[in-house]
Amino acid sequence: MDGALLHWLARPAVDVAPGLLGARFAHTTAEGEVAVRISEVEAYLGEHDPGSHAFRGMTKRNRTMFGPPGHIYVYFTYGMHHCVNIVCGHEGQATGVLVRAGEVTGGLDLARRRRASAKDDTELAKGPARLAQALGLTLADDGRAFQPGSLTLQLPHAPAQHVRTGPRVGVGGEGGTAAYPWRFWIAGDRTVSPYRPAKPRTRSAAAGV
Repeated sequence: MDGALLHWLARPAVDVAPGLLGARFAHTTAEGEVAVRISEVEAYLGEHDPGSHAFRGMTKRNRTMFGPPGHIYVYFTYGMHHCVNIVCGHEGQATGVLVRAGEVTGGLDLARRRRASAKDDTELAKGPARLAQALGLTLADDGRAFQPGSLTLQLPHAPAQHVRTGPRVGVGGEGGTAAYPWRFWIAGDRTVSPYRPAKPRTRSAAAGV
């Protein structure tokens, strides 16, 4: 793993998250490579965050989040969707960033095959489940580290412009309020997913980590 990237990720999720906007996130399988330019993310601070999967400590499901930075945490929700998070911070902290949306910039034909229901190319990775599907990431990839030729993350050359912040999507309770404005997105980008608050009495399916 790139030492410079690892060092960059070894920071609080709220600092890492906006810096991921514009980054190139790619996954290579036997079918080929698909890459996305990240346009929307959410930060989660583990046991200090009521919106996080790790708020009540380690479980079999969220174990990856307690490991070192530079790995991905993939979870399965609603019995049909995968979502992918980039683990950051330091080992034992359980913090990370949910990659919510992006523009497919590489492997477009493969992404279209995986996301045959998309109305157009802006919808290929518009939302965390769609993004994971376009990239071909599943529970089998939970815990994988960034490695050249397999799973890669290339940071943007310059910070993204016109970044907006606000409450996280679909997170119930206090963690979904304006007190936690830890959703970051590129304003005006057509690949950014629509904001939806959590449904009453429903645990967030979109909560990342």
